[in-house]
Amino acid sequence: MVKYRTLFAEEICRELFKNFIRHQIVTKCWRKENGKWIIKEAPFVDDWTESDYQILINCLRNTILSNGFVYAAFYNGELKGFVSVESEIFGDEQGYYDLSSIHVSEDMRNKGIGKTLFLAAKEWAKQKGGKKLYISAHSAIESQAFYKSMGCVEAKIYNQKHVEREPYDCQLECIL
Repeated sequence: MVKYRTLFAEEICRELFKNFIRHQIVTKCWRKENGKWIIKEAPFVDDWTESDYQILINCLRNTILSNGFVYAAFYNGELKGFVSVESEIFGDEQGYYDLSSIHVSEDMRNKGIGKTLFLAAKEWAKQKGGKKLYISAHSAIESQAFYKSMGCVEAKIYNQKHVEREPYDCQLECIL
């Protein structure tokens, strides 16, 4: 049985991720060309290096320490999914809260964990007074299918810091 709970900054360390499998085989991605979204061949394997884990750990700790939201799924006591939402609203009338990460371990995908995590993030942002979640999401067709199933659409206003950091990500929003 999967158990969900909020994470605390002091428990976020490399050991927490020891049985988390980031691995994703990507074959096709969405790309915006001439103002239209198309699917293109873009094969690669997405996985995290040790350096990526250290960056992730620092980011998740910072999210918690700055009063953001980090919520996780555990199966048999092992971390199998997590979501994070930053604490600051941006986008003026859009009232965006930034969903900064959502990941499910490869061995636990397609079991509803991502949906539960996403809905928890939406509820947290709504309780804080937000109007929409902002998501700078991987452009892989599988990732985009998940967000579409959650009611996400292309963001009305792009967050330029995300666009500059990950130019191939899709910029999405989801009404709370």
